[in-house]
Amino acid sequence: MRIVNFGSCNIDYVYSLHHIVVPGETETTENLEIFPGGKGLNQSIATARAGATAIHVGCIGNDGQLLIDTLKDSNVNTSYIRTVDGKSGHAIIQLASDGENSIFLYPGSNHKFTKEYIDKVMAELSTEDIIVLQNEINHIDYIVDKAYCKQMQIVLNPSPFNETISRIDLHKITHLILNEIEAKGFTGCNDVEESLEYFRKWYPELKIMLTLGGEGCVYMDDKQRIYHPIHKVSVVDTTAAGDTFTGYFVAGISERKEITDILEMASVAAGISVSRKGAAPSIPYKQEVLSVLEESRK
Repeated sequence: MRIVNFGSCNIDYVYSLHHIVVPGETETTENLEIFPGGKGLNQSIATARAGATAIHVGCIGNDGQLLIDTLKDSNVNTSYIRTVDGKSGHAIIQLASDGENSIFLYPGSNHKFTKEYIDKVMAELSTEDIIVLQNEINHIDYIVDKAYCKQMQIVLNPSPFNETISRIDLHKITHLILNEIEAKGFTGCNDVEESLEYFRKWYPELKIMLTLGGEGCVYMDDKQRIYHPIHKVSVVDTTAAGDTFTGYFVAGISERKEITDILEMASVAAGISVSRKGAAPSIPYKQEVLSVLEESRK
């Protein structure tokens, strides 16, 4: 079973600061580092490093060779990536000394998907493949419709949350992986339990994977609701935590593992990622996650 990620590829410019800049404030950065990133690229790398077969579908600019090289280094299939005129997407990331971050994105090539390009890729995919989507590329509603007609499993991570998401029919989504802010965007509820009940009422077949920051995560489908704690570590950089979790979660789905085992692996992997700097470079390999799990059980 292959995991096909229609996703973004960004070049991340990470500025280390004492604290996140507030409106009207000027702060001198302590350091600048450049990393490959983008939610799509990060999730594809996490999926591959978790041991699954990962294919990345995306658009890069003329400056994007670093992004292809990074994906290939993690054994991600890049044969469907298209190079377009102009700049690749990039992110400006403020990284505070306590590990928190603030990000703004320039879409660049990530918003140059065409329906013809999507159709060409979809024609070569199987019903058994799993589609993964985030909200950093254009035409995600079109991709959802095409994948749904092909009866494929669709995993949606609605980040960043904006009006584009409203064009997607959640009845067509298999797994929705989101955080509390995104859950509130869908439901209007501040309370986690109320958000879960909203999804259960209006989308009874939708499988929900809700991450709760320091409180861990909760998985819900039509038969069960399972809470799982975080893997506690010293926080250095939270940039790739959600993407690492998503990649490992999807890898677990593709291997048809038990949900409790999937949550355990994904939580440990995300915990390892926040203990390191950078986005893609912080994502652990499966053997490292297994070693941490083995050590924690002693």
